[in-house]
Amino acid sequence: MGALQVKLRSFLNNRWLVFVAAMWMQSCAGIGYLFGSISPVIKSSLGYNQRQLASLGVAKDLGDSVGFLAGTLCEILPLWAALLIGALQNLIGYGWVWLIVSGRVPVLPLWVMCILIFVGNNGETYFNTAALVSCVQNFPKSRGPVVGILKGFAGLSGAILTQIYTMIHTPDHAALIFMVAVGPTMVVIALMFIIRPVGGHRQVRPSDSSSFVFVYSVCLLLAAYLMGVMLLEDLVGLSETVTTLCTVVLLFLLLVPIVIPLLLTCYFDDSCPAQESLLPVPQKEETGKSGESTEQHEVILSEVEDEKPEEVDLLPASERQKRIAQLQARLFQAAAVGAVRVKRRRGPHRGEDFTLMQALIKADFWLLFLSLLLGSGSGLTVIDNLGQMSQSLGYSDTHIFVSMISIWNFLGRVGGGYISEIIVREHAYPRPVALAVTQVLMAVGHFFFAMGWPGTIYIATLLIGLGYGSHWSIVPAAASELFGLKSFGALYNFLTVANPAGSLVFSGLIASGIYDYEAEKQAHMHHNIRSSFWRMLSGARLHDEEPLKCEGAVCFFLSSLIMSGFCMVAVILSVILVYRTKIVYAHLYQKSLT
Repeated sequence: MGALQVKLRSFLNNRWLVFVAAMWMQSCAGIGYLFGSISPVIKSSLGYNQRQLASLGVAKDLGDSVGFLAGTLCEILPLWAALLIGALQNLIGYGWVWLIVSGRVPVLPLWVMCILIFVGNNGETYFNTAALVSCVQNFPKSRGPVVGILKGFAGLSGAILTQIYTMIHTPDHAALIFMVAVGPTMVVIALMFIIRPVGGHRQVRPSDSSSFVFVYSVCLLLAAYLMGVMLLEDLVGLSETVTTLCTVVLLFLLLVPIVIPLLLTCYFDDSCPAQESLLPVPQKEETGKSGESTEQHEVILSEVEDEKPEEVDLLPASERQKRIAQLQARLFQAAAVGAVRVKRRRGPHRGEDFTLMQALIKADFWLLFLSLLLGSGSGLTVIDNLGQMSQSLGYSDTHIFVSMISIWNFLGRVGGGYISEIIVREHAYPRPVALAVTQVLMAVGHFFFAMGWPGTIYIATLLIGLGYGSHWSIVPAAASELFGLKSFGALYNFLTVANPAGSLVFSGLIASGIYDYEAEKQAHMHHNIRSSFWRMLSGARLHDEEPLKCEGAVCFFLSSLIMSGFCMVAVILSVILVYRTKIVYAHLYQKSLT
């Protein structure tokens, strides 16, 4: 019985269990990606026009990205408490919207509906922040893959929730809003005590690389499976039984990664990493000074790395442990008598822990922010307007491209984290170089959208989806490397503001303005051809209530070229950041190569 309790405790404190639980939470956390599916029922039930619906979309984007409070609460509260707050926000916001749409409570003014959408979608920022903060701390040497996989599942959650809703097969279209309100809330409450830092840096094992390969394989299989099921449902049409079976297989694929912590606990729990024996064991009587003790231990461990002779790395593993332990003991004794003093600086250097205010005065932080604004902002503009872009090019089945860009977004997030990790681990080169490459691909994708050649929309959707997704695995990992993990939640949530800010400029001002101008010009041209003589006599004007519709590549030609140009500006900013941070990444990762 005692052995079983030990195994259970080890399983619950396994960092891979935290990672898998965070993946499950992220699989239902991207509720903002379902706005395109719930907006038609909101529009029809409440009698909104397109401009009013666009206001709800703006509130959704702001709620999804403005996470300053979430970042702060994740620092001062236990993560389970922050997750509970996010779950309650999701339930209250979208639950109230469901009550209004279903006619159970009176209809509220538009500005109140915007607040409800903002509150409901803002719960997602707590889910993202808690998942990233806990897993980045548990996997400090695998930040790229961890961030990429977690953000990838958030991007794929729209397709996952849509498939689950398809299995329910209810004629009540408002049921999707109910599922958005209740489903993520239940999952987060069930997992909120598991998702937390568990000292993962002490759980490094030789099998970690194969575990990541296994997770990547599941991700690729999941993306391919969802793509195939969506195409079959659209082109062939599946019966209710087959749809239910496909959804069950999907849920099974989501559960598969749990085998990693199970195997590590049951079969490999006795294999302790060599680094763990070098860590000081905290004493019970020192609990009152845990913060001071931890800080001193971290300083001593860094001094060990600085002071150890180079020939120590060439010794056998057992002898190397003994020599480092002896050096560490001498440093502890010297620190106790004051022979070793901790160097205090006025401010942190890049690669150390920054607060948000300290990071805001650094040029590197703003280079990263502006590069993200131009790159992800232009990508989000395409995602928000993809239906109209495909319609203007003559495609009637627009939801196919929406589903495709969701899959490419997922693969971009997973692949961006994986490739950028290879760059920093194997070559000790700055991670933003991967960001520059993805922005070049996005510039090419915007150019293909501008040209509107036959079939190029498929290539453009692929490039934009991959590029946009890569931003959200590369940038958070780079921010954690350059500005530390201590205030990572606040730093991450400040960077996410770049997403709606870029979309507001590109979509709200540039793309929509040019589209309306071209649509109005085409409407005037058609009207002149049909009734030019009548207009000359009566001075009749176009009916404002008739929706303007633009056809042809000209609708997004100029705006796509502008976004392509801004992506090249983002490339320049990323290259400047690469040049400025080469010495930082060399200091962080060069030792692992020697």
